[in-house]
Amino acid sequence: MAKNNITQYDATAANNTDIDSINIAEGMAASDVNNAIRSLMSHLKNMDTGSQALTSPSFTAMSTDTINEKTSTNGVAIDSVTLKDGELGTTASPVPINSSSLNGGQFGGRRNVVLNGKFQIFQRGTSATTVSGNDVFVADRFKGWANGGGTYTVEQSTDTPNNEFEFSAKLNNTAVDSSVSAGDFYAYATDIEGHDVSQFAYGSSDAKSVTLSFWVKASLAGTYCIAFYSVTANRYQIKEYTISSANTWEKKTITIASGDTTGSWNRVNGNGLRIYWDLGSGSTYQGSPNAWASGQKFSTTNQANWIGTSSSNFYLTGVQVEIGLATPFEHRSIHEETLHCRRYYYEWSGLWIGLINNGNTGLIRHQLVFPVEMRGTPAVSNAGITSPWSIGTIATTTKTHNFEFSRTATADFRPFMGSPVWKFSAEL
Repeated sequence: MAKNNITQYDATAANNTDIDSINIAEGMAASDVNNAIRSLMSHLKNMDTGSQALTSPSFTAMSTDTINEKTSTNGVAIDSVTLKDGELGTTASPVPINSSSLNGGQFGGRRNVVLNGKFQIFQRGTSATTVSGNDVFVADRFKGWANGGGTYTVEQSTDTPNNEFEFSAKLNNTAVDSSVSAGDFYAYATDIEGHDVSQFAYGSSDAKSVTLSFWVKASLAGTYCIAFYSVTANRYQIKEYTISSANTWEKKTITIASGDTTGSWNRVNGNGLRIYWDLGSGSTYQGSPNAWASGQKFSTTNQANWIGTSSSNFYLTGVQVEIGLATPFEHRSIHEETLHCRRYYYEWSGLWIGLINNGNTGLIRHQLVFPVEMRGTPAVSNAGITSPWSIGTIATTTKTHNFEFSRTATADFRPFMGSPVWKFSAEL
C-alpha cells in the first residue's frame, strides 16, 4: 500500500517501504533518496497546517464563534464549569470573563437582603431584654414574639461559630410554656422591606429561587422550623431543619426552590417578607412544609417545643437571604450596616441649654436632622424632660424632626438644661 500521507505510515518500521510510491526499501536507487525526503517533508507540513487531519486525537479547526456553534445551546461543560456564547471573551491575554449574575443574583456583593445578619447593631441596648409579647425589638431589624404564657430574653453575645463573626443573638428561656395553646406561638423574626425583596419577583411567573443560610446553636436538639411569610399577600412556606447536636454551632442552608407565583407581594417600602425561626407554636399556626399556601403558619407538628424546656437557649448569627444558591456570608462595613439600620430606628441624646427672660412664656425650638432618610415618618418618643418644662412636636418628616421646649411664665430669668433621649421608629 502506497504511503501517500502520514495517517498511512506503519508503526512497524520494516513495513514502511515506500513514500508517495517512491521505493525506500533496501537497495533503493540513490536518485530516490532526495525525492523520498521531500515527500516526507510535504506530509509533515500538511499535518502542521491542518490540511491532513490526524486519526487520533481528532481535532477540528475552530473559528471565532465556534465554542457555541460546536456545542448545544446550553453551552459546553469543562470540569463542571459551563461556558456559553458571550460569556467567554476573545482577547488572548488576559481572557476576560463576563457574567451578569451569581446564581441569578447580583455579582460581587449586595446579595444579602437581611440587615444586621451578624448582630453587630443593638441600638436599644445589648443586655438581656424580656420578650413577653409581640413585636419586641432588641437587636436591630430582628424582633421577638411571645404570644402566650412563656417568655424569653434576647441579648448580644460573643459566643460565635468561628472568628468570621464577632457577635450572635442569644435567646434564653425565662418562663416555660410546657403546653402551648392552639392560638399561641413563640418565634424570633426579621422583616425585609419590599424594595429589597422585589428582585425575587414573588407574586409573578418570574418568581426566583431563594436561599436562607445561618448559623445556629441550641441547648435542645431536634426538628425546628423556618417560615417564609408575606404579610401583604398572606402567603407562607414552612421549611424544617435539624439541630443535630445540643450546644454545638451548626450551619443551616434552606432553599425555596420555587418562588411564590401567587398573591400581591409588597414591592415598595412596606413589609416585603418576614422570616420566622419558630420556638414553639400551637395547632392554629401549624401547617404542612415545602409548599406555598395561603394563611399564617410558622411550624409543623414536628417542631421542638423550645419554649417548653426550662432554661433552654438558642443562638443565631450569619443570617443571609439571597437569590439562587447559598454563597459565603456577605460582610458589610460597620458604618454601612449602622446606617442601614437607622433607616428603621434611630436614637439621639444630647445636651440642650436655654434661658427665659422676665416672666415671659419660654420657647426653645430645635431641628434634628436624621443621619439617613427613614423608611417612613417615624413614631417619636422621648425621655429626660421634667416639669415645669414640657415638650411638643412641630413637625416630623422622614428627614427631620422639629420640636420645642416650653414652660409657663416666671418672674425672672430661668435657665433650662436637660439631656433628653429621642427615639424615632419607622420599623416594619
